[in-house]
Amino acid sequence: MSSRSDGEGRLPTAIPWESPTVRVALLSTLLAPLGVPLVSPALPTIRDALALTDAQASLLVSAYFLTGIVLSPFIGLLADRVGRRRVLVPSLFVFSVAGAAIALRPGYAVILGIRVVQGTAAAALFITTVTLIADTVEGVQRNTVLGVNTAVLSAGAAIYPLVGGALATVSWNALFAVYLVGLPVAVFAHRVLPEPPVERETRTLAYLRRSVSALSLREASVYYGAAFLVELLLFGAVLTTVPFLLAGTYRLSPVLIGGVVTLAEVASVVTSGLNGRFAKRISNHAIVAAGFAAVTVGLLGTWWAPTLAAVVAATTLLGAGWGTVLPSIDAGVSGLVPTRFRAGAFSIRNSTTFLGRALGPVLFTTLAVGTGYRPLLLAAAVVSLAFVLVVLLLSR
Repeated sequence: MSSRSDGEGRLPTAIPWESPTVRVALLSTLLAPLGVPLVSPALPTIRDALALTDAQASLLVSAYFLTGIVLSPFIGLLADRVGRRRVLVPSLFVFSVAGAAIALRPGYAVILGIRVVQGTAAAALFITTVTLIADTVEGVQRNTVLGVNTAVLSAGAAIYPLVGGALATVSWNALFAVYLVGLPVAVFAHRVLPEPPVERETRTLAYLRRSVSALSLREASVYYGAAFLVELLLFGAVLTTVPFLLAGTYRLSPVLIGGVVTLAEVASVVTSGLNGRFAKRISNHAIVAAGFAAVTVGLLGTWWAPTLAAVVAATTLLGAGWGTVLPSIDAGVSGLVPTRFRAGAFSIRNSTTFLGRALGPVLFTTLAVGTGYRPLLLAAAVVSLAFVLVVLLLSR
């Protein structure tokens, strides 16, 4: 590990930009949001071009996430058994080539199959990037780098919808050529990425038993629970409920709605980048609790907001809470198990993350049919507050 002490015997806190591993991890993370934010603005155009229903078009997103829920643990097992580089480099290649193949205008069934393959590769990107960071740095420096990693993820999620929307005006398939930018990253990763020692298990069941036994139930409950809930609330409230609320109540155009969501992403970039500073003063548990407290206030504000400006402010606070929570989840998970099981631990985190992302929009839109969106936001705030109390209780 590159966690050498400074002159005062303390662990370093600065970002090791000179580290090839950190560079590869951040570049790979920048590619990861291409999976959905790039494509989402083009869904209506794809629907019309291929004569699809709304439900069929939405499957291009759902299929991408669902495979990650199921296959992430196996990807983590593979990364722990054969090494991070041997999983990341092929995944970058498959992610790029599969995405670019859609630019050739195949039929809907083929596109859906490609999205399943691409979603599997994306799950590997998420798992191996945070695992590589956790392998390379530790302590507060790990929080700092993971915070930058989340900031990069949020920045991509804020920028790519604009790119995808612009390219969709040219042709529905033009945006898929963007995925080719992943190929140089794959080559770079293959050339410079070091491979930490790997303890090879002879049997899958033995690996699984040892991975589970290495986990602390109390710690795992906090971090995996937080990973699921924060993504459920983000994708259900910020990315689904708020747009419908803005369109229905304030008659905002898609461009302006996108601007509101972008503000939330920008707030996430700022707070995630500060995670290392937070970690100098308080524990990861406390940071997670503080982040969910911000999410709670944001949900309450969105529920109560009497004006458009209040909705925008509350939504921005939601983004800030999200950015506060995520790096500390990753830092916490990285400390749950020894290095030889770390990718497995992150694979469980990825499954819970993808599950929250897949369930959020479905759950919120289904419940809103009977309750409306504003009462649903209040209920979500109560759930978020309850989780704050659970984290504080388990931290005692």
